[in-house]
Amino acid sequence: MGFNCGIVGLPNVGKSTIFNAMTAAHVPAENYPFCTTDHNIGKVAVPDERLERLASIFKPERVVHTTVEFVDIAGLVENAHKGEGLGNKFLGHIREMDAIAHVVRCFDAPQVAHPYENIDPVHDIQVVNTELLLADLETIGKRYDKIAHAAHSGEKDAKAIFPAYEKVKKGLEAGTSVRLLGLNENEMHVIDDLSLLTAKPVLYVCNVNETDLKSPSRLVKSVEVLASKESAQTVMICGGIEAELADLSDDEKMDFLADLGLAESGLARLIHAGYRLLDLITFFTKDGPEVRAWTVKRGTRAPQAAGKIHTDFEKGFVRAEVYTYEELIKAGSEHKVKEEGHLKIEGHDYVVQDGDVIHFRFNV
Repeated sequence: MGFNCGIVGLPNVGKSTIFNAMTAAHVPAENYPFCTTDHNIGKVAVPDERLERLASIFKPERVVHTTVEFVDIAGLVENAHKGEGLGNKFLGHIREMDAIAHVVRCFDAPQVAHPYENIDPVHDIQVVNTELLLADLETIGKRYDKIAHAAHSGEKDAKAIFPAYEKVKKGLEAGTSVRLLGLNENEMHVIDDLSLLTAKPVLYVCNVNETDLKSPSRLVKSVEVLASKESAQTVMICGGIEAELADLSDDEKMDFLADLGLAESGLARLIHAGYRLLDLITFFTKDGPEVRAWTVKRGTRAPQAAGKIHTDFEKGFVRAEVYTYEELIKAGSEHKVKEEGHLKIEGHDYVVQDGDVIHFRFNV
C-alpha cells in the first residue's frame, strides 16, 4: 500500500462528498451537520502513467497499482474533546494513519449549512487543531504522571524518556502541535507508541468552487499562508467536479479534465501531495504474469524494499537486478535494456530509486 490517510474537518466542509468521489464509497453526504455518524474506509489505486506504459511493453495478465486508504470520520466541532458532536468518538480510527487530510471549506454558498456565521478557513483549521491538541493532551496525560514519578525515583528507563514526554506535554499545553515542536529522531521514537494526532504530517485540502482551480480565492490563499508557516502541503479540490468524474470512464475523465484545463483530477493531486509530504517513492516489479507498483520511503535499501513484497525476500536477499523506467522506455524492451548493458546487479547497500524496475533474487 502507498499510505493511509485520515480525513478530518468541521461538519459540512465537504469531507464526505470528497471521500465519496475519490473512493466511490457512496456514504451519506447531506446538507446538515453530523450526516456522517460512523467512520468510513475506502481504498483507491494510485494513478501512475508509468505503470500503464510498462504494461504496454510487458503485456502482462495483471497490472497491480499500489493503493491509498482513506478513513473519513464525523465532523469535529468545538469542545469535541468534552463530548460535543460525534467526531471525537472516532478519532481512534485515524491514530494509526500515516497522514491527516484536513478538509476546509473555501467556498461561499448560503444554501449549504456551516457551523459558523462566516466562512473563515483559518478559523476553522484552528478549531479542529485545538480539538486534536486537547485529544493528544488527554492521551499523553494518562502516561505522563507515571513516567514522571518513575523518573524522579531514579528509574533508568524512565529518566531516559521523560524529557521527551515533558517537551511534548509542555508544547501541547502551549497550543503547539507535536509536528511543529522540532523533535529529533530519538524523541519521536520515544512517543511513537502514543500515536499522537498532532504528530502526523498534514495535508490541507481546500474544498473550492470550480473557478478557484484556475484563480485561487483569498480564502484559499489564507490557507496556503498558514500551511507555508507549518511546512505543510495544500491541495485544491472541487467536490462537485470530483463527483462528476466519479461516474465517468477513463477516456471521458481525460476529456472532461481537458475541457476544464486541468492536467489531473483532485484525487491524483491529493495522492501526489501525500507522496511528497511523506517522502515516498515507487518502484516496479515484473514477475511472471504480473506487473506491479510498490511504495517505499525514499532512502530504503534493496533488502527492505524486497521485504515489502514478502518477508522471505528480505530474510534471504541475495541481490537486486535493477534498471530504470526511463531506460526501459528508451530501449523499448527488457531484452534491449540488457543488450545495451543497463541492467545493474546491486547488493545489500543499494538505495532504491523512484522508477526502478527490480527483480529480487533471494534464497531461503
